[in-house]
Amino acid sequence: MIQMKGLVKKFGNRTAVNQLDLSIKQGEIFGLLGPNGAGKTTIIRMLTMLTRPTAGSLTINGWQAPADERRIKAILGIVPQHFNLDPDLTARENLDLHGRLHHMPAAQRQGRIDELLEYVELGDRGGDKVQHLSGGLKRRLMIARALLHRPRLLFLDEPTVGLDPQVRRRLWDLIRQLNNDDITVLLTTHYIEEAEFLCGQVAILDKGNLIALDSPAELCRRMGAYVVEWVPEDTRETRFFHSREEASVFAGQLNVTTTIRRSNLEDVFVELTGRKVSG
Repeated sequence: MIQMKGLVKKFGNRTAVNQLDLSIKQGEIFGLLGPNGAGKTTIIRMLTMLTRPTAGSLTINGWQAPADERRIKAILGIVPQHFNLDPDLTARENLDLHGRLHHMPAAQRQGRIDELLEYVELGDRGGDKVQHLSGGLKRRLMIARALLHRPRLLFLDEPTVGLDPQVRRRLWDLIRQLNNDDITVLLTTHYIEEAEFLCGQVAILDKGNLIALDSPAELCRRMGAYVVEWVPEDTRETRFFHSREEASVFAGQLNVTTTIRRSNLEDVFVELTGRKVSG
């Protein structure tokens, strides 16, 4: 679905994306991870035709970007990080406006709106003004809006930011259902456990460079399936090991309280970038 070869984006003397080679398959949920300033937003802006690459090639659904911009945009759905629904319109009216902008015929538009309101569990809230919806319901409505014109590629930029854990997990279930429709999903998030749960593949970026690419499980396996964690002073320390036995031997040599546990994607992220993510 997406093919990037030698992709470069520079802003003056600063290189935001540096020689990026990346392929994303049709129907995949793919995660772009990285600290602030890693290049994630710049990549999304190039994919959505908001900025042009400095060098390299970008192909989406077999079409060249930005040369085939009109055809590419027609198959894109975008859920931005910040709410951009019209608060004075109802949920249904927001969807109807989006359908009109995509030149959907009236009968097809109304049927699709009914279908998607049910899909995101807002069937009984279609007549409510957006300003009266909770943050979680607004996020669901934004996903419905992005799906209205049947896109083949969906961009989710921090889709659950600011939501409580229970609402976040309900949205995770909704996002995973998209796989059943063979929609390709590109996800950016600062919640590493979100990427670990949702994504089949993740790319970790740092300072414009791709530093790791694989499934979350494989990245953890390669780094070490087990982690010894301890706090010698004020800073948490970790060490990776490929077996629990190795971890136990190492932990026994420390004169502090330790924890031995399975490694996770956040451990890998911090080890590779030297930084925790920030929201």
